[in-house]
Parts: sequence; C-alpha cells; structure tokens
Amino acid sequence: MSTIVTPSTASLEADAGALAERILAASNATMELATINLGLRLGLYQGLEDDGPATAPELAERTGTDARYVREWLEQQAVAGLLTCPDPGVAPDERHFALPAGHAEALLAPESPAAVGGIVRITVGVLSPGPRLTEAFRTGEGVAYSEYGEDTREGIAEMNRPMFANELAQAWLPALPDVSARLSRAPAARVADIACGCGWSSLAIAKGYPLARVDGFDADPASIERARQNADAAGTQERVRFFLHDAAADSLSGSYDLVTIFEAVHDMARPVDALRAARGLLADGGCVLVADARVAERFTAPADETERLVYGFSVLHCLPVGREDEHSAATGTVMRVDTLRAYATEAGFGGVTVLPVENDFWRFYRLDP
Repeated sequence: MSTIVTPSTASLEADAGALAERILAASNATMELATINLGLRLGLYQGLEDDGPATAPELAERTGTDARYVREWLEQQAVAGLLTCPDPGVAPDERHFALPAGHAEALLAPESPAAVGGIVRITVGVLSPGPRLTEAFRTGEGVAYSEYGEDTREGIAEMNRPMFANELAQAWLPALPDVSARLSRAPAARVADIACGCGWSSLAIAKGYPLARVDGFDADPASIERARQNADAAGTQERVRFFLHDAAADSLSGSYDLVTIFEAVHDMARPVDALRAARGLLADGGCVLVADARVAERFTAPADETERLVYGFSVLHCLPVGREDEHSAATGTVMRVDTLRAYATEAGFGGVTVLPVENDFWRFYRLDP
C-alpha cells in the first residue's frame, strides 16, 4: 500500500514564494521584450547606432518620434542595462544614452548568430490575439495565422534568418551529399521550398548553390509579398520565384531534385497531405528535407529550456494556427520523431532518416520515396 506524503506548511510556503519570485521575474522580462520591440519597430536602436549617443530630444528628432515618450524609453532601457547612460546626474533631457557595440550586433545585425530581434518580435506577436485564443480554447476552433499580425510573421522570419544564412548551405545540405552534389552541377537543379515564409531559406539555398533554381511556396499572402521584395533586394529574382499556394493542395506540381520544409510540418492542418504532395514533386533521385523542433522523444515533466520554449509557442501559436482546418491533425509544435515518421509513412515515403546535423533547436529528417 502506497503512502501519501503531505508537504509541510513551511515547504508549501517556500514553493509559493519561489513561484511568486519566478512570475515576477517573468513579468519583468516580458515587459522588457515589449520595450525592445518598440525600439526595433520605431528605429530607436538604429538611430543610436547610426548617429551615436543621443539625448531624448535628439533621438526623437532623428526618428520622428515624441521626445517625452522617447525619454521614458531611454531611461527604462538604461535601467534594464540595455543602454548606457554616462551622465545620469544631469537634467533629464540632457542625459546621453548609448548602445553598446555587442548589443548593437544582437539587436541590429539580422544575420548574426547572436541576433535576437526575431525571438523578441515573435514573443510579443504570439500574445496579440489573446481574447481570440481564449475563445478558441472554449470552442476548439483555430486562430487564423493572419490574426497574429506583422510581429509574428516578421518575427518567425527574423528568428530563422541567421540559421539559414550561416548553416543551410554550409552544414544542412552537405549532410545530404548526393543532393548537395546535384545542386552544385549543371544542368540547373530545381528546389521547391515549401512553407517558405518570407523567403530567407529560399534565398540562402540560391546563394549557396549559384546554379540552382528555387521555387518558394506559402499559403500566406503577406509572407509571399515580403519574400518577393527580399528576392528583388537580393537580386536573385531570376533564379528564385515565389508562389502563393497551399502545400497540401492537389494542384501543386513540378519536378524537383529537392523539396524542403523548414519548421512547418507541425503547423500544417493536413501534414500527411502536404508530405504526399511534396513526394509527388520529386524528380528521380530526389528527396525531401524536413527540419522541425528538436523536442525530446517522449514527454517528461519538468523538462529542459528548449521543451519549455517549444510548448509555449505550441499553446500560444502553432496549435491554434494548425487547427484552422476543420479536419486538422492538431499536431502542435511538439512533434516527436515517431509522429513525423508516422506522417511520412502514411504519405508513402519508404525511408525516414534522422540526419547527424548539430542544432540546438531543430532536428533534420531525410525522406526518400
């Protein structure tokens, strides 16, 4: 017969106090993320980086903002240790504020491995449809991707961009030696980048493999518009094209040496249909490369920081977005290896290989027909 152990009053109070401290710290951090997002969206950090230290009136003049709001933001940023203030004792509008070089790289260099703008924006963005999400929990309905707004859309793109720029052609695709070789030789290989978002993955493939031609597909009109703008800015529009298309639609067609799906299978309402459509796009010898969350192979609690982060995004964004379709698989961000294998097998793939690619957040799968 098991014995039920009742915690002592002292231990319960200690647990309550520890949780209260944790929640206070989380609240503080959340508000700091929101103020960082303000600085990014309003160009306040960029104004300090471009023209050097400034007082509140000077920075307001540089950025076309209100000096009183800017002063409060500058003081808050300095209190949080994000900016420096060498002369705190002078009158408020005479204080100078500066952006340290290391902080500038993290906040303003979009392809730096240390870039944090994306995680800031998406964290703020997934909180935006709060009342709608509350109602979805009651009804079981989904929440449209578009309801999460620009911060979420751009945040996802910015969060993944450094990995695409620094790792996709340098480490991920070389883990597929036959595919990498095909992308490197004439005649031009063709790549289909499914759920391409704002296009940074497509552009990274094109940059890393100058002979390849890449077609990006996404169901979100705003993402495709931004992807086309990014291709124009990069000068790659001759080799990279973007199309508004649902990945699971039967009408998706073509013949591609490689199909990629980065961090998107778990979001799809019909992942098996999407994988089946991807398989149908493959030329002879081609394969599908899937990257998705590197979660544990089974549920444990409590779990590590990565699992906590992934579950947070799943509750607030990925599961609700994935449930837009009435017949959704309702996968959620926490898609474990066995789940992906099952989806791929049902979609008709004969082989699923977990690739030996080192990454803190993503696991990589090769799917062969």
